[in-house]
Amino acid sequence: MRFMTTPDNTADTAADTSAENTGVAAQDWTKASVDPQYRAAVVDLLGALAYGELAAFERLAEDAKLAPTLADKAELAKMASAEFHHFEQLRDRLAAIGAEPTEAMEPFVAALDGFHRQTAPSDWLEGLVKAYVGDSIASDFYREVAARLDSDTRALVLSVLDDTGHASFAVEKVRAAIDADPRVGGRLALWARRLMGEALSQSQRVVADRDALSTMLVGGVADGFDLAEVGRMFSRITEAHTKRMAALGLAA
Repeated sequence: MRFMTTPDNTADTAADTSAENTGVAAQDWTKASVDPQYRAAVVDLLGALAYGELAAFERLAEDAKLAPTLADKAELAKMASAEFHHFEQLRDRLAAIGAEPTEAMEPFVAALDGFHRQTAPSDWLEGLVKAYVGDSIASDFYREVAARLDSDTRALVLSVLDDTGHASFAVEKVRAAIDADPRVGGRLALWARRLMGEALSQSQRVVADRDALSTMLVGGVADGFDLAEVGRMFSRITEAHTKRMAALGLAA
């Protein structure tokens, strides 16, 4: 899972974090973590994010092998380094709140590895589309959740979801490829649609397998989520996907 946001989708996809927070969202970690179920949900969330960042580091390093130029290879190496720094932040935070980082990540390894196996790119352009479109869906999902977290955890989650530069890089390279050969657009559009379905399914599987996260999403732990809101959340994520497709010059 690769996490990023872009200037044109942040406000639309994430819940409004500028609104006045209440309940858990108005508390810091010290107060909110008194609830053991909330603490378990946060450990799960940080564990999923940490493994996602570690996997992103590995994948960007692997994708660099497909880069057509030395400059492109160096750019991906820089992005991989940023992803590993995000992983270190999450790992250190898990340790600081008394969780063993490896144990926190372990429940998510199979699901995330399975997603990456099923969506392995066949070439350089598919890899860029996956990072920009497919993995951004996960970023949107976690931003939605972050709006309902305690202030300390929310700040950390939002900081590690910052774009490492892959968004503008991917748009530039993909649009240039389509301009050079318009036939590329049809193939990449089909690929992006597949990524959309796989990414949404993967996000739902991750949550369904973890009781604490499931409870958080339907309003049992954090504020503001109910089943109707979950539906609206996925509608916002789908709308953001359509915008990203347009930015790439692809049909949704």
